[in-house]
Amino acid sequence: MNEPHPTLLQLSLLGGASFREVTQLLGGLTWAEASAAHPALPRTLAEVIWHLSVTQRASLNIASGRADGWPDDLNVWPPAPLTEPEFTAAHADLLAGLPEAQALARDPSSRARDVLTDLAVHSAYHWGQVALLRRLNGTLPAAGAGA
Repeated sequence: MNEPHPTLLQLSLLGGASFREVTQLLGGLTWAEASAAHPALPRTLAEVIWHLSVTQRASLNIASGRADGWPDDLNVWPPAPLTEPEFTAAHADLLAGLPEAQALARDPSSRARDVLTDLAVHSAYHWGQVALLRRLNGTLPAAGAGA
């Protein structure tokens, strides 16, 4: 059976329409690159990816009905420098959430559509940061390159 053509909301969450696919943006990313600080920039790639993971997870919990709202005490930026295992876990959780986001965006309830639209806009901003940091590092995968 053929999968239906992705909706605009799905493409906005996963890339592939307005920006590169998320898996392409993250292709070949190493801890050494992710943890490297840039003197003029406030965040490392690892911190941006951790932030994307945390906000995606909270948003998916709301969109799926597992949570009623945004947790009051949620730290959306790491409270301390990340360790490699923390980064690896955040990176894996971020990638694991993409199929869930795609499934929820296929035919969302009104509430899920609102939450996922907010997530897509928020994430697009940070995916731009990821692309810029990787370009500055000289490691941005070529357009169309696989993960």
